[in-house]
Amino acid sequence: MSTLPISFEDVVAAHERIRGIAHRTPVLTSTTANERTGAELFFKCESFQRMGAFKFRGAYNAIAQFTPEQRAGGVITFSSGNHAQAIALSAKLLGVKAVIVMPNDAPAIKVEATRGYGGEVIFYDRYTEDREALGKRLAAERGLTLIPPYDHPHVMAGQGTAAKELFEEAGALDMLFVPLGGGGLLSGCATAAHALAPACTVIGVEPEAGNDGQRSLRTGAIVHIETPKTLADGAQTQHLGNDTFAVIRERVREIVTVSDAELVEAMKFFASRMKIVVEPTGCLAAAAVLSQKLDVRGKRVGIVISGGNVDLQRFAELTGN
Repeated sequence: MSTLPISFEDVVAAHERIRGIAHRTPVLTSTTANERTGAELFFKCESFQRMGAFKFRGAYNAIAQFTPEQRAGGVITFSSGNHAQAIALSAKLLGVKAVIVMPNDAPAIKVEATRGYGGEVIFYDRYTEDREALGKRLAAERGLTLIPPYDHPHVMAGQGTAAKELFEEAGALDMLFVPLGGGGLLSGCATAAHALAPACTVIGVEPEAGNDGQRSLRTGAIVHIETPKTLADGAQTQHLGNDTFAVIRERVREIVTVSDAELVEAMKFFASRMKIVVEPTGCLAAAAVLSQKLDVRGKRVGIVISGGNVDLQRFAELTGN
């Protein structure tokens, strides 16, 4: 009997809960990418998910399981942007009040979208203030239920539905590359992979500036770091969660890192060759494969594109010559 915080049955239940509400996002292929890597690549495009990122899956799955008392009280979270939007939209759909703690340097497009979905935004300084402590304090003061961005079984199970769909569409894969921030997406996807393709090697990918996950997996204990300075704002986490790390330690083979320059190259590739807009964090897994961090030749490889929420002016600055 597994003692891990989530099981594949939890992922299946989450998939039923979000069915008809979350989008079943497309799986795209690219002849150019296949030729460059010598592999058969399958891109799971969560940039086409509601609110533009995979986060909607976990957020809706979590709030949908609130008790009547919790729904009446409202939800609070802390997030740099995508989870903020996901909680705000999910809360709106379920008739629940949402309060979002966001860093004061969060991308304007993500702040505007969060407010547009009806969320109340409270800013903090990500380099000097503790968002988790602030979130817990406000939850206690206002009677809100805290749903953190990654370290929560319902969130993790919801995120795993992305990989479940990928395997259902692409079939068994030899390798699966997944972006890594706090570990909600990676732990959920690894859970789905373990059940649907036991021979699949699961790889997490995080920014070079914030390799706490890589260090944690290698040492066997959660490593805490200062807030990393990277273009991948969705992966500026300081540590993995207790629940996410428990799954990652058991189900993930390796964690690799990519540079900001490699993220930008991946953004350019997606825009020019596949005609899709992907945010820097969303490019983590693809950047690792396209820059050949590991040998994927001759393999069937799944790549999760986690989101596409990037300000157009910023996108132009990063991808322009």
